[in-house]
Amino acid sequence: MTKGPLATLRLVVVKIGSSLLVEQASGELRVSWLDSLSEDIAGLRAAGLDVVIVSSGAVALGRRSLGLGSGVLKLEESQAAASVGQIRLAHAYREALDRRQLETAQILLTLGDTEQRRRYLNARNTLKTLLGLGAVPVVNENDTVATSEIRYGDNDRLAARVAQMISADCLVLLSDVDGLYSADPAIDRDAAFIPVVEKMSGEIEAMATGVRTPTGTGGMVTKLAAARIATEAGCDVIIASGRRSNPLLALAEGARHTRFPAQATPRAARKQWIAGSLELRGAVVVDNGAASALGRGNSLLAAGLVAVEGEFHRGDAVAIRDQRGVTVAQGLIAYSSAEARRLRGRRSEEFEKVLGYAGRDELVHRDDMVVFRQREQDEQAG
Repeated sequence: MTKGPLATLRLVVVKIGSSLLVEQASGELRVSWLDSLSEDIAGLRAAGLDVVIVSSGAVALGRRSLGLGSGVLKLEESQAAASVGQIRLAHAYREALDRRQLETAQILLTLGDTEQRRRYLNARNTLKTLLGLGAVPVVNENDTVATSEIRYGDNDRLAARVAQMISADCLVLLSDVDGLYSADPAIDRDAAFIPVVEKMSGEIEAMATGVRTPTGTGGMVTKLAAARIATEAGCDVIIASGRRSNPLLALAEGARHTRFPAQATPRAARKQWIAGSLELRGAVVVDNGAASALGRGNSLLAAGLVAVEGEFHRGDAVAIRDQRGVTVAQGLIAYSSAEARRLRGRRSEEFEKVLGYAGRDELVHRDDMVVFRQREQDEQAG
């Protein structure tokens, strides 16, 4: 199963559009197609890949159940349709994956969950934990509560943010077309297929067309926006047709698609974001043993904590300094400043007794940290 563009992958996000899941004429779920997709996912899992699904379809399913006709829905109608359709959608995924002995989890996200650091950290940890436990997370935007001002509006960009959040290797956008063309192939018979987009540009973005199907909310415009987000985060992006049964198997066997290569590795992109894009909210001071451990690639443990400077919240970016005052690293901290002070010098098995709950073992996990080179540390020390 892990052949072609899916070979050597470790973690893949697959985005499913409404037009693939829901019959346009009847508004019914395409059960046989979903069953074939689940078969593909089971094949990827058997080959050692972790899979996260980002699925549209809740509004499309719910509007029929509520007797809402075609056309644009009011916000409150869309939210009502989503609340009904989400139950049907989650149940359908659970049944299809259960037949392959795969556990299913539902994650509903809003824009704030991927933009605000504390909520981002919570969502990321939940997804990582589910994958570690062998479940297949099915993600959708929480349309039942999100308003037009605080929502993505399409699941292409949501899928890109999820891929960025979990440092996925590849984002597969299954579409009603098999990739990017120089123009809309349904209108222009001379439209040229583009197999690889090495780098996003204004010329490439000008090729995009809008929504084709009444059930969809995106189109090529949103897919290219998603490709820009994901590739800059170190994730390959593939746009491929989902119209056929077993679409992921077809992709692995060489079905036509457009690939957008990552502009960096996921790890490097995440480290760059932590190092250069976040405002530091405070600092923690560590002993020499902890500073040396960080240099060897270890996480920061409370046992090596000497002092806490400033006030910060869980998920904030903090500087990590040694006892000379040199900043040796910075990262996203898993505890507030008040909690960190209480945990100073403690072992992880003591956390529950001190705080009243069992949190993460690390103050700052190595995946959420950038450690500066020794030369830079010496320069800072003067």
